[in-house]
Formats: sequence, C-alpha cells, structure tokens
Amino acid sequence: MTTPAPTDFQNAVAVAKAVLSAAASVTATVVVVQSMVHTIVPHELQGFLFSRIRGIFSRFSNEMTMVVDEYDGFVQNELFEAAQVFLAAKQSSSTTRIRVSKPAKENHFTLAMDQNQALVDTFRGVELKWVFASRHVDSGYLVHHGRNSTVQHEVQYFKLTFHKKHREMVVESYLPFIIDEAKSLKQGKKTLKLHTPSFDRVYGGPLSDAWASVNLDHPATFDTLAMDLELKKTIIDDLERFVRRKEYYKRVGKAWKRGYLLFGPPARGNRALIAAMANYLNFDIYDLELSGLRSNAELRRLLVATANQSILVVEDIDCTIELQERKSETRAARMNTMSTEYSREDLTLSGLLNFIDGLWSSCGDERIIVFTTNHKEKLDPALLRPGRMDVHVHMSYCTPCGFRLLASNYLGIDSHELFGQIESSIAAARVTPAEVAEQLMKSDEPEVALRDMVSFLVNHKRKEDEEVTKVKVCQSQLIEENGGTEEENGKCEIIEE
Repeated sequence: MTTPAPTDFQNAVAVAKAVLSAAASVTATVVVVQSMVHTIVPHELQGFLFSRIRGIFSRFSNEMTMVVDEYDGFVQNELFEAAQVFLAAKQSSSTTRIRVSKPAKENHFTLAMDQNQALVDTFRGVELKWVFASRHVDSGYLVHHGRNSTVQHEVQYFKLTFHKKHREMVVESYLPFIIDEAKSLKQGKKTLKLHTPSFDRVYGGPLSDAWASVNLDHPATFDTLAMDLELKKTIIDDLERFVRRKEYYKRVGKAWKRGYLLFGPPARGNRALIAAMANYLNFDIYDLELSGLRSNAELRRLLVATANQSILVVEDIDCTIELQERKSETRAARMNTMSTEYSREDLTLSGLLNFIDGLWSSCGDERIIVFTTNHKEKLDPALLRPGRMDVHVHMSYCTPCGFRLLASNYLGIDSHELFGQIESSIAAARVTPAEVAEQLMKSDEPEVALRDMVSFLVNHKRKEDEEVTKVKVCQSQLIEENGGTEEENGKCEIIEE
C-alpha cells in the first residue's frame, strides 16, 4: 500500500476545510434568512412563501408526494381511514415505533403507525413510502369566550412519496387496491361500537372528536327477539333489500338511507330490536340525544361525523325536545337574555327534517335512522311521511308466539302443559315482553317459573280490570258534575293507551 504524498494530503485537507466552511456559511445564511422571514414576513404569508420555495426545488426532483388528509371538508376521507387499516397490517420488524391498544372486551391488539414514522410498501415492483404526520391549525373561536379566544386542534394526514413516472399507476391501481384491502380487513375483525355525542367537543376540534364510543356487546339477535314471526321476517327482508340496493338508490336519485319508527307502549323491546339490527348488519350505533343539542348547526355537524354503514338512533322523539312548532314562540325572549358576544339558533323542526331527508341527509351512504316513541299521535305529521320514517313498526304487547320464544330462551323448553293456559292469559292481559322475561328469570326450574307466570298474569289482569273500572267511574262522575244525562253516562268511553 502506498502512502499519499504530504502535498496531496495537505491539498485534501484544504479542500475539506473549504467544503465545511462553505456548508457552515450556507447553513448560517439559511438560519439568518429563516429568522428574518419569521420576524418580518406576516404569519399569513409565510406558508405561501415556503410553499413556493419548495415548489421551485421540487422541479429538480423525480419524487412526487401525495397528501392524504383525515377530512375532506366536513366529510371523512375514505382513503385516510383505509390507509390507517392497511398500513397497520403492513408493520414489519424494521418499524421502530408503533401505537398499540386493546379494548377491554376484545381479544386482539390494535396496531397503528405512530406520528413521524415511515413505512415502505412495494406494489408491482414499485417502492412507495408512507409517512404519518400531523399539524396544528386554528379551528375557530371558543363558544361563549368572544372573538379573542381561539382554539387549536391537531390535523392528521399521510404523505405518500414515489417516483413521478408511477403517478398513473398509483392513482388508478394502488389507491383503489388499498381501499379494497382495508374493507376486507375491517370486515374480518370489526368490533361494533356504540357512539354517544361529545357535546363539549362538537366545536373546537376535529369531527372525529364529536362522538365518543364504547364497544357494543349487546347479545340481542333476531332469533332471541320476542316478536311476531311475520313482523320479524318483514323487518329482516326490508334490511336485506336496503343493503343490496346501492345502485338502485343512485339510479332513482335518492340518498342511500332508510328510516324506521318504533312505536308502542313502554318496555316493549325497542333497544333489543335496534341491537339485533346492528348485529345482523354489522353496523355501528350512534345514539343521538336531541335534548343536548343547542342548534341546527350542531345537529348537522354530528350528522356528517357519523360513519357509513351505521344506525342512528333518536329515542323518545316525542318528548326529548319540543318540535311541534317550526319556530319556537319563546325564541325571541331567549335571544334577548343571551350574551351579545354569542347567540345561537334553536333546534327546529325544519332543521330536523333537513337532517332526515334534506340536502344534509345525503352526506353519507348506507345509513339507517331509527326513531322511537310511546305516543305516535303526538308527532308532527311532517315527520311521519315516507322518505323520513319509511317503515312504521308497532312494538306491541307480548303475544303467545313471543311467550314461546321467551320460554325457549330463558327456560330451555319448547312445550309444557301450562303453555295453553299462559298463552290464553297473555292474549287477554296486556303485558310487555320485558315483564314476561322478568318473571321467567325468577326461577331456574321451568315448573316453578311457569306457575309463577300463571299467578302473575291472573293478578295483572285483575289489576288492569280494576283500573278500567276506576277510570269509568271517574268519567261517569265527571259527566254528572257537568250536567250530563244518564244516556251519556252509559256511553262513557275508555281510552286505552
């Protein structure tokens, strides 16, 4: 091996010093310029200036970068969600940091890319680099705090980098492939969720924070529902017809949604039916409490934050909020008492109708809206029209058929000598499936449970007859006090609720 001459070595050292000196000068210049820009250039123009500089340098690069934001306006970006699922399954031993979670009642761990982590995927021999990142943006003014109080929230996004010549392949083949793969992965391990509004986060944050969720572990299925068999079959057929009609809804020009109204006496199994629908379709449930909403704007924001393939539930719509009038008579009085810095509009019937079948109802696909009420007659007729509440389901009292199903579920028997007596008593007495189920749960011995059921039905019928008699006597006395005739007394009507 030859030793470099001293002159050559000194020249190499001099060149290295010159290069390092030039690099230091450039670095110092960049730091000074950047400091000057932050000091002199207004904040609003800095982003524009830096983007132009990056654009100039990008002309000399062979790479292209696509940015996949979490939201496209108000609507969740389907590609972002698909990328999350797809990339979580692509984690390799070279990944240095990942996020891991495990809900309490799930058997598997959920993996996800952590921020500022990179992952390289290969598709048709082409390398594609993914980076998960975030930035903070102003989301507006804090409610009730005036215009000097702003709030920031984090916006998440993916960056996908590849060679420019593969742009067409990425757009036409790779991205659709990711969406299809993500759908398959989600269906294979989807855990149903029950969502409830986070009213304190409806504003001042990303739409994903508008709802909080827990796992939906309700065991109800159509096989366990104590319903009339024909009614049950009608609901199942309607659900199956709905989910396979995507192209049909598009062809006829209607939003891909379906409205249900469940009405009848209390404790008749509304929640069990809704859970059975969710389990049957593998849909999440969004439980919307209208009384917690302050305006139509909040309702719209919650609506666009719901996912596709979901069931939106509005319980007791007749009593959760006053919607009988399209404009509240007391609105002006309330507005006068509110702060001048912040005012709001009411949640109105017109806002609810627009949410059900207006323009905003088209923000999403494959959604079912379920309303419940104990008093259908109290609802505004505008709510009951087809297109808003398409299917009206009368949740009646327990039937003999329903009793047999409950006896099979709770006692494990399909026949007994007391069935005939119980079924005839159930047909005469007005008892809900919940009341029957409660009686069957009181003993593990079928014989004891059924005899107690007979006694319960006899006592229930007797109490019911006594109440009817009291109502009739009171109505007769009222007619007499008002100067009614004996003939009118004889025509006294009993109104059954």
